[in-house]
Amino acid sequence: MTSYKVVGIGNAIVDVISQCDEGFLSRMGIEKGVMQLVEQDRGEFLYEQMENRWQAPGGSVANTIAGLGALGLATGFIGRVHDDDLGRFYASEMEADGTDFVNPPVEGGELPTSRSMIFVSPDGERSMNTYLGISAELGPEDVDARVAGNAEILFLEGYLYDKPKGKAAFEAAARACRAGGGKAGIALSDPFCVDRHRDDFRKLVRELDYVIGNEHEWEALYQTDLSTALEQAAAESGLVVCTRSGQDVVLVRGAEEAVVPVDEIVPVDATGAGDQFAAGFLYGLATGASLEVSGRMGCIAAAEVISHYGARPERDVMALFREAGLV
Repeated sequence: MTSYKVVGIGNAIVDVISQCDEGFLSRMGIEKGVMQLVEQDRGEFLYEQMENRWQAPGGSVANTIAGLGALGLATGFIGRVHDDDLGRFYASEMEADGTDFVNPPVEGGELPTSRSMIFVSPDGERSMNTYLGISAELGPEDVDARVAGNAEILFLEGYLYDKPKGKAAFEAAARACRAGGGKAGIALSDPFCVDRHRDDFRKLVRELDYVIGNEHEWEALYQTDLSTALEQAAAESGLVVCTRSGQDVVLVRGAEEAVVPVDEIVPVDATGAGDQFAAGFLYGLATGASLEVSGRMGCIAAAEVISHYGARPERDVMALFREAGLV
């Protein structure tokens, strides 16, 4: 059985991306800058409205794991796709990016592979309309305990808590990883996800080894201002990471704290910024770097991905780490 540096578990979603203007978002009834779950009919309608669309394998944690694979770490991803054109595309593209897609595409059944229609407005903000399809059926039976149990680091997606089966898969993977001596952590995913699962996520902050979120997610989790929220989180969690949309990143582990400045740039497409920050940060964590260096790695990876369309790196991020003197 392969031993992995990092294994992710989350939604396996094909991103379908298109540019649009503000008027289009208004006409389509799309809320700007957030991820909305849609039913199959709505998803098919929005897909037909997209012009000059292109597709790429996506899903928040899957993007992070692909970034880590591109950095040379042994990575695996636990997800669920259908044995259809999009599902086979997804699995093969993950493998091409250097990550083992450990679950074969599912044959039979009616639910298709998941897809997210992402509309990018002129300011780089992305509005995501996601049809979960077969990904919503991810359950504990999809978690090979040998895969999770042989991972040094497990990265979990908060969105999985939207379905009982996903929550069970999440918890099975976390148990296997930690029983094998690995570290398990979570991405809070978005403020609306936090609102839906606040009690569960507060428990996870106390139980898991690390938690990554942005300022809005941390504020939503503790229902207070950011400073107070981070004080509470730091007192409860092993390792807390907070990104702040172009402002300093804050990392706290016990009495150790690092504040990492961010070079503010105008994004071409903000899709994947948080996902690739997590990739850079987790690369540092997996290789024994300090909190400051890990945070700087995250910022460099995030800056690369917002400089172009799509949620995964196009440049050699390891070369960027070398240029910055981090490796």
